[in-house]
Amino acid sequence: MENSLADVSVTQELAAKFHDVEENLKVIRFNIEEAAVKSGRNPDDVILMAVTKTVPVEVINHALSLGIDYMGENRVQELNSKYDSLTREGKHIHLIGHLQTNKVKQVVGKVEMIQSVDSVRVAQAIATRSCELGIVTNALVEVNIGNEENKSGVSPEEAYDLICQISEFDGLNIQGLMAIPPADCEIAQTIKYFDEIYKLFIDIGSKNTHNNRYTMKHLSMGMSADYAEAILHGSTMVRVGTSLFGRRNYR
Repeated sequence: MENSLADVSVTQELAAKFHDVEENLKVIRFNIEEAAVKSGRNPDDVILMAVTKTVPVEVINHALSLGIDYMGENRVQELNSKYDSLTREGKHIHLIGHLQTNKVKQVVGKVEMIQSVDSVRVAQAIATRSCELGIVTNALVEVNIGNEENKSGVSPEEAYDLICQISEFDGLNIQGLMAIPPADCEIAQTIKYFDEIYKLFIDIGSKNTHNNRYTMKHLSMGMSADYAEAILHGSTMVRVGTSLFGRRNYR
């Protein structure tokens, strides 16, 4: 009897969580559409990525069933623990957290894109493993737009040179930039960072020639607190976790 009551409680908890996700998604989609129209773009050209750190697989799969096609995990170990239970058909799984070279073999082949490439060493490891598997892994170069000492990413000044170098690696397809402004900024300062990364994105794209093997297709910037502003300032992909799934316990 106790197990039956526990099962009912879990079912009710999941049902409540599913409802919250559905309602949150309506708000997010409205905000994305509004911001995209204000920026003169088609809302369909802005990708909504569900950031699924600490989120149970059942909740992730429900979000994916609602038409979210992109999900991003921060940690390789957590991604692997969920991978076999995820609804993956027709969906795009990205790694958005820092990647160490010793974890490359655990993730290449499971994700469509790695958004956190910030060194030649990591890029080479991804490319080598991709070639071993006979695939091409898409990637974004992570830019440390605030030059924060405790944050990964290449400096804005070094981004173009890194892209030129690693875009020559077979098995790796560089498709743009990813950035996370400092978390403690006022929104006005965050917008300045968005403008800076967008200008860098456009500048690197303008330097591309037929001899370069990269594209500036994606600019991944903007999270729960600022995704609308990010869209207004050029983002093509927003990474939303808390606004979709609610506050989570990261401990």
